[in-house]
Amino acid sequence: MPRPSSRISGIVPSGKDGWEVHSAAWARKAAGEDIIMLSVGDHDFDTPSQTIEACVTAVRGSNHHYTPLPGLPRLRQAMAAASSACTGVETTPDQVIATPGGQAALYAAVQAVLDQGDHAIVVAPYYATYPNTFSAAGASFTVVETPAEDGFQPRADMIRAALKPNTRAILINTPNNPTGAVYSRERLEQLAQICREHDLWLLSDEVYWTLGGGEHVSPRSLPGMAERTLVINSMSKSHGMTGWRMGWLTGPQDMITLLVSLNLVTTYGLPAFISIACAEALENHYGVKDIAERYAARRTIFLDAVRGMNDVTVRGSEGGMYVMLDISEVEPDDEKFAWALLDKENVGVMPGSSFGEAAAGHIRISLCQPEPVLQDAAARLRRFASTYRREAA
Repeated sequence: MPRPSSRISGIVPSGKDGWEVHSAAWARKAAGEDIIMLSVGDHDFDTPSQTIEACVTAVRGSNHHYTPLPGLPRLRQAMAAASSACTGVETTPDQVIATPGGQAALYAAVQAVLDQGDHAIVVAPYYATYPNTFSAAGASFTVVETPAEDGFQPRADMIRAALKPNTRAILINTPNNPTGAVYSRERLEQLAQICREHDLWLLSDEVYWTLGGGEHVSPRSLPGMAERTLVINSMSKSHGMTGWRMGWLTGPQDMITLLVSLNLVTTYGLPAFISIACAEALENHYGVKDIAERYAARRTIFLDAVRGMNDVTVRGSEGGMYVMLDISEVEPDDEKFAWALLDKENVGVMPGSSFGEAAAGHIRISLCQPEPVLQDAAARLRRFASTYRREAA
């Protein structure tokens, strides 16, 4: 075939994105093996029935046609209300744009603020798609690690050291995937100061904001930040709707107006019946309280089950859908540990290094399993860690 563009072939340069252990675990489970999947952040329960019925009603109501590029007015109104609650800043519909999932919102944000050759800073540990989203924009980036011993909180001095003359943006995620860390107000204020001083955009991924284990602070609410912050949000985690692919981006009205043109050449709008169901789910908070309580209970149960495990330390893990365990005293090679855990105990987890060097020596545990399964997995992990013997070099 003719040569593909460097843009598309360079998105994942190595052909790998850190999900090999998960893929192997999934294949073994599909083949009938007794595998406990703790590697992926997809709910083990269905979307709330009220949302499903709203979609069925919308389909039967002949809502099968094109929708406005920035989203149905009712949907944008509901998203604006959700953004007001999430960020603590009163938000109007013309300050939000609907996207097919949080990843599309992130892609739109990166395309909006970076030109070819611009530079960005990614605070790690990070969600696996972050680096490649910058690559897709032709931008360079520097990963700034957050020390595990500091609870994976961002450090202003490390971010300042990574600034370059062509730095245009910083990307953060709080509550964080994979660590579960919830960034403190103090650290976010320090980060905001850097953005104001250097006239930077701040891209803030807040898709886990309803699943936090403490105060959720959006940098958009800090002085001088509303005009330079783009907030990525999604219904996937908060409303139990991962497969519905509905997210949104919140930002200054002028930027959102420009982003309508991006939807023109990418999504060309979203399905009307899904949009109507999502609007109703946002308006009525379908599932939000129950989902938050469910994950809070699971987090407590799992952490209680692993407490006191020899040479294993909990890091972060205040919010979101994950627990981060430091297993470096057992085995510094987290990928080797994850493969061995899969082989010996049939438990699939994500190696921490899949999310950046800051999480090397850790494993990420997804809480997307019923409580008895999580307790079983914790028992298997405890047994495995207690008997693990590092092979001689």
